[in-house]
Amino acid sequence: MPIDQSSNLYYEVSGPETAKSIVFLHGGGLAGWMWRKQVQALQAEYHCVVPDMPEQGKNTRTDTTPFTTEGAADRIAQLIRSQAHDGKAHVVGLSEGAQVVVSLLSRSPEVIDHAVVSSAILRPLWVTKFYPRWAIVWSYRWFVAPFKNNDWWIRLNMRGNGISDDYFADFKGSFQETTEASMLNMMLAGFRFRMPAGLEKADVPVLVAAGRKEYTAMKQSALDLLKVLPGARGVMVSLGPKSSLVKEHSWAMTVPDLFTATIKAWIEDHPLPAELLPLSL
Repeated sequence: MPIDQSSNLYYEVSGPETAKSIVFLHGGGLAGWMWRKQVQALQAEYHCVVPDMPEQGKNTRTDTTPFTTEGAADRIAQLIRSQAHDGKAHVVGLSEGAQVVVSLLSRSPEVIDHAVVSSAILRPLWVTKFYPRWAIVWSYRWFVAPFKNNDWWIRLNMRGNGISDDYFADFKGSFQETTEASMLNMMLAGFRFRMPAGLEKADVPVLVAAGRKEYTAMKQSALDLLKVLPGARGVMVSLGPKSSLVKEHSWAMTVPDLFTATIKAWIEDHPLPAELLPLSL
């Protein structure tokens, strides 16, 4: 896994040297591995660039700059200019990665062709009141640091996040690479992110998605984006009556084929999968 010299980020790359680039931005606390099934399905047709975001994944080994959403967006813009074909890419983000895409749309829209923004929270969540700075620090000290070699605990955390055993080795690696500082900075950045200025100038096709069972604030955030982004369309992910918030939030891993089909349809300007519903509260 090389380091891009312009952004100082670890990344993986695959696919044809002449194909259009797709950049995948992972959720908080994970790493580029979460996109493996999308890359496997798309790399025959697309040039896939998959970074670990600042202070996460393999970047916890070398990155001493505290993670911020805006700083991550600027470094992803540098990565795109350096590694994407023609200095421009389709950009796909989930959760905290989606927040980075939103920031990127406000700061460097010229590097984006099409964007997929899935579950980007821009409003306060009620659960965040239980996680002030000290609570995050002690959560790490009590529930992460002592259990980095405990496979049972790691699998329990995976299940709590709707992640299947297919990703166990990778999730364990990210769990072990997480530091107190990286967890604190990642969580605070995600909690504090709000609608950035300048999005009305981002004339980019943007697919905005949220899960039907996700928090109301998440769906409201998606609707907020639709109001300000001139080229946006909203969809709701509904995985059936037996689904859950975490499964719909993590749909890139729980229903990877559907997520992949959605990416491909959006960037190729084809009809979206019928399983996706119009976005509403």
